[in-house]
Amino acid sequence: MYVADSRATRAGSAERAAGPGTQPARRRVAVAPTVLALGTVSLITDVSSEMVTAVLPLYLVAGLGLSPLGFGLLDGVYNGFSALVRLVGGHFADRGGGRHKHVAVFGYGLSALCKPLLLMAHTLTPIGLVLAADRTGKGLRTAPRDAMISLSSPPEARGRAFGVHRAMDTAGALLGPFAAFLILRATVDGYDAVFTVSFCVAAVGVLVLVLFVPAKSTAPLASSGPGTPRVVKPAEHPGTAAPRPTLRAAFALLRHRAIRRIAVCALLLGLATVSDSFVYLLLQHRLGVPDRWFALMPVGTAAAFLLLALPLGRLADRVGPWRVFLAGHVALLGAYGLLLSSWHGAALPYLVLVLHGAFYAATDGVLMAAASQSVPEELRSSGLALIQTGQAFARFICSLAFGAAWTAWGDRTALLAAAAALAVCAAFALRTGPTVKVPA
Repeated sequence: MYVADSRATRAGSAERAAGPGTQPARRRVAVAPTVLALGTVSLITDVSSEMVTAVLPLYLVAGLGLSPLGFGLLDGVYNGFSALVRLVGGHFADRGGGRHKHVAVFGYGLSALCKPLLLMAHTLTPIGLVLAADRTGKGLRTAPRDAMISLSSPPEARGRAFGVHRAMDTAGALLGPFAAFLILRATVDGYDAVFTVSFCVAAVGVLVLVLFVPAKSTAPLASSGPGTPRVVKPAEHPGTAAPRPTLRAAFALLRHRAIRRIAVCALLLGLATVSDSFVYLLLQHRLGVPDRWFALMPVGTAAAFLLLALPLGRLADRVGPWRVFLAGHVALLGAYGLLLSSWHGAALPYLVLVLHGAFYAATDGVLMAAASQSVPEELRSSGLALIQTGQAFARFICSLAFGAAWTAWGDRTALLAAAAALAVCAAFALRTGPTVKVPA
């Protein structure tokens, strides 16, 4: 997949204004090769990780007999550990002038090594530890990867760049459950075979990252978005040493009004976002889906994500990422509403999964595109990690709370409470969210 176009730019207009003999410049606005390479890595890695994710809820609930509360705890660990280390990964990536690729390789490699360990873990505690290590790898790699994407893309095309990356990433998420489904049907020890194949695919993803992603991300335009905090550079003041990125500097970004608003809104909305696994379990409970078909449920979400990621990324470039981000949460509210309704039509699972995929297409990369407009380049990885950490930690809390609420009150009441909380948080984000201007 390659998306490119050319158009006259303001820079071109400026050069034309500089003199009659000056040739009008045309700036190439494209998805950078770095974005495509990272998209390929994410595609391969997601085939691996989604193979495991697709079978894990059923393996734990039906195979190991976990209660909703126990699954909520493990699902929270699965997502929460990535929250704890995202800021660390972002910080190390920014220090030393751009170690983004090194940190990303370590994160992808750690997750790959965890796949064969699942073959040796057959009880809750070791499985929880392996999943925590796997999520640690994901947490370490996410912010440096997104920083490389944003630093390789001009501000006016970041929504599209993240859209292309997320579409490629989701193609892997689409293929992973299919692979798991086929392996489960073709083998006797299905889960062990799934974990083995998952490791082999993950190793290929790490190899592609090492060989094809450049160590340095080259930004087509060095300009930052409106309202971006300024960081003094040596070129601007000769003799002045470049400020070394620190965790303190990363947290100081929250003093900036736009970044603080994005972080707070993402955290609040994350507190009301029910885990994917619970959405699939709720659908299975509503429709009585046989176990063998359970692994295919994420395919519906991934397919909608794949189809909508690029169009919604382009829409975010036109109308502003925050509007698209909030619209995604309205789609999630629609999915909750369908799950709470008494309707049992044949189209119910398709509509729920399409809305679920639309939610991810409108929020996942779009949030990073919105944040990139306000975070300076020197702290790009740390700044994005700061927001991702808050959001992921909030979802960790939500998984624990939703599992406990399901156990205490039942699935319907728990989902009704989550829907009410999401509606309140979305209204708050609409009223107090950042005023992010549309890039020119």
